[in-house]
Order: sequence, then structure tokens, then C-alpha cells
Amino acid sequence: MHGETNWTLRPGRFEDVEPMAELRAEAMRPDLERLGRYDEHRVRRRLREGFSPAHTSVIELDGAFAGCVTVRPYEDGDGLYLEHFYLAAETRGRGLGTAVLRALLGRADAAGAPVRLVVLRGSAARRLYEREGFTFESEDPVDVTLVRTPSPRAAGR
Repeated sequence: MHGETNWTLRPGRFEDVEPMAELRAEAMRPDLERLGRYDEHRVRRRLREGFSPAHTSVIELDGAFAGCVTVRPYEDGDGLYLEHFYLAAETRGRGLGTAVLRALLGRADAAGAPVRLVVLRGSAARRLYEREGFTFESEDPVDVTLVRTPSPRAAGR
């Protein structure tokens, strides 16, 4: 099935931290191993230490946990920072990530806010982000920062 429709976003709760940390470890492992950076404890700890229920949503598909995403104000106050966007393996490749991302970007566009994110170098996820209007901002040996300015269509609403 392509273009999942039975999904919702619900506010994150503290009890979501462990399922989210496990999902992050599973989702990031191939890319981190490819980059020689996988550490099974660090990959989970980074999510736990940065967890913010106020900015995190759990993605549910047909009422079941299917992923997570965090959207917080960017550190300099100029826009939003999208992070911890992970989908359960069995839901990938079916349009769910695109649908969720488009909904989040629609909100950002309505607020006139640019969105930034960091993706691992060589990650297949970069193609999704670029399809949705993200462009290169900077990179280092491990990470690539992408940015998306608000859609001009949103400004005319």
C-alpha cells in the first residue's frame, strides 16, 4: 500500500522514550555502521538525553506505534529543527514518511518558518527530504545539514 492514510500524530509522553530509543538504534544502525560510528549505548542515550515531550509526537498507524518525530524551535530562534524522525521498519517504503513530513511542513509553511535538519552522510533519507524542498546548507565528515524555506504557496494563503 502506498500513501498511508490511517496515521495520526499524538503528543509524546515520558513512557515513549524507551520505544523511541530502540527505534532510533534500529533505524540508524546501518548508516552509523557504514560511517564507523555505531555505538549501541550512545545511539540510545542521545535520544533519551534530548527527549522533549513538549516537542515530540508519536506516529501511530492504525492505532499502533509506528514511529516518532521531534520538531522544536531552532536554537537561534529562526525557524524549526526537525529531528528524531524514525519509522518502524515494517512501515517504511509505503508513503507514511512522506505523508507525515508533508503535514509537518504544511504547519511550518503556515507559520512562515524555515525548517532545518541533520541527516547522516550517505543516508537514503536525504532523498525524501530533498524531494520535499530541502537543500544543502553545510556538512562535516558525518552529518549533512539541510534547510527548507517556507513554501511560497503558503505565503499567499
